[in-house]
Amino acid sequence: MNTLVLWDIDRTLVDVRDLGRHWYRSALRAVAGLDLVHTPHFGGRTERWITLELLTSHALDPTEELVARMHAELVDVATREHAQLATAGRALPGARAALEALAGRADVVQSLVTGNLPEIARFKLAAFDLDEHLDFGIGGYGQLSEHRPELVLEAVRLAEAKHGRGFRTVVVGDTPHDVEAALRHGAVAVGVATGSNTAEELREAGAHVVLTDLADTAAVLAAVLP
Repeated sequence: MNTLVLWDIDRTLVDVRDLGRHWYRSALRAVAGLDLVHTPHFGGRTERWITLELLTSHALDPTEELVARMHAELVDVATREHAQLATAGRALPGARAALEALAGRADVVQSLVTGNLPEIARFKLAAFDLDEHLDFGIGGYGQLSEHRPELVLEAVRLAEAKHGRGFRTVVVGDTPHDVEAALRHGAVAVGVATGSNTAEELREAGAHVVLTDLADTAAVLAAVLP
């Protein structure tokens, strides 16, 4: 059976929290001339969701044009400053080993379901040499929708179209939003308690398997593979 593994990025594979807030602060100032006063909650949310909330909380009309301008500015800021990722953040324990172990299997395809924009997803993973084994072209990214389950649906659609076959799908993430997105589409939900949610909270959200972290590669493979 072929398995499609869809990884979350932030606080699942890497931790670069502070830079994201800084990039939003810079983007808001560049686009609207405003200082960031109300910081949205980032965990498990998509870039579109965060941007809509941020604009509304700063009394701005979240038109499609303004959302697009914010996203373009976020990419510009990240392009200028992505070199800081390697020193400001870190790869989480076991992330590289897990990706490499799954990449060695002919029956596994790995991609992403992440709230990040595609360009920023690449920057965050490349900073820690975690990009080699992921197919970025079939991922579900945060500009698509404020509803994370739609990102899973898009990633599955793209993977099936590219490979011409169906997949058993597994979503790996650190928040109940990741778990919900998996369950909505009948995917296996693997929770990783490396974010702000506890293992118990991930279980209560419905995760099929909950890992403390990715450090035990054998445990990761057992959770992901049929």
